[in-house]
Amino acid sequence: QVHLVESGGGLVQAGDSLRLSCLASGRTFSDYAMGWFRQAPGMEREFVAAINWNGASKYYAGSVKGRFTISRDNAKNTVYLQMNNLKPEDTALYYCAAASSWSRGPSFENEYNVWGQGTQVTVSS
Repeated sequence: QVHLVESGGGLVQAGDSLRLSCLASGRTFSDYAMGWFRQAPGMEREFVAAINWNGASKYYAGSVKGRFTISRDNAKNTVYLQMNNLKPEDTALYYCAAASSWSRGPSFENEYNVWGQGTQVTVSS
């Protein structure tokens, strides 16, 4: 199966931008739909964004729609999360995840069978 490594997190101020990357290795990257999830301290992990295998379909949580953009480059085995106009409430550990397919939908954690280790995003006010 595919192995995922996230990068690009950091400490920024409110209103700043960050781009997260998730590099996949192992099996063919384009075999997988990809998602980004996040988990803030003391909170459950939540869906952020997802993209199908060829990038034609994208999905966003309401809290990030219009500010975050998910994309993928299958030639580089990488999925990205461009985060603009960051807010303190975006502070969390961000995970990328891979799904062989979506049966219930892209926002369900159980759909994803491979997870990265996470990258921390901290937004100060």
